[in-house]
Amino acid sequence: MKTTSIMIVGVGGQGSLLASRLLGTVLTDEGYDVKLSEVHGMSQRGGSVVTYVRYGDKVYSPIVTEGECDYIISFEKLEAARYAGCLRKGGKIIVNTQQIDPMPVITGAAAYPEDVLDQLKAKGFDIDDFDALGPALEAGSAKAVNIVLMGHFAACTDIPKEKWMAALQKVINPKFMEMNVKAFETGYGK
Repeated sequence: MKTTSIMIVGVGGQGSLLASRLLGTVLTDEGYDVKLSEVHGMSQRGGSVVTYVRYGDKVYSPIVTEGECDYIISFEKLEAARYAGCLRKGGKIIVNTQQIDPMPVITGAAAYPEDVLDQLKAKGFDIDDFDALGPALEAGSAKAVNIVLMGHFAACTDIPKEKWMAALQKVINPKFMEMNVKAFETGYGK
């Protein structure tokens, strides 16, 4: 099996690290060799957070180089644009349409780019965009955006839904399980 490369990108505090743990768990449970690498940046100040997940029969490095990523799962529109160059031809970007202003926009030093997803689509990128924040709030918390997105990604894979649910049981605190199952189910159905 060829190695599959996934990038999970977002802003600090959105739960991208939990999403990568969920993905790593389900892939390991499926018997794949899995490598993960986390790059935090200024995550505690709302900066960019990137996690690389690579899996296959034998994976030697967790790092994804430009033009080799099969999937980018983006928790925010601008983050999708920031990392789009890493996508391989024929790859897909799954993106939450939420806008989170970076510090230069908050301070007035820059403007948030208009129509960032339309610009990516015009360049030929395969963009699967949807509102993940609304379903997360319906599930019980804005913090469940990560699980809504992972549910949506899970539906793109060959891994049975039951295996994803088993992985959720392993990585989610039991007191938040009901909310996260609802968030996952909603994303899976998107």
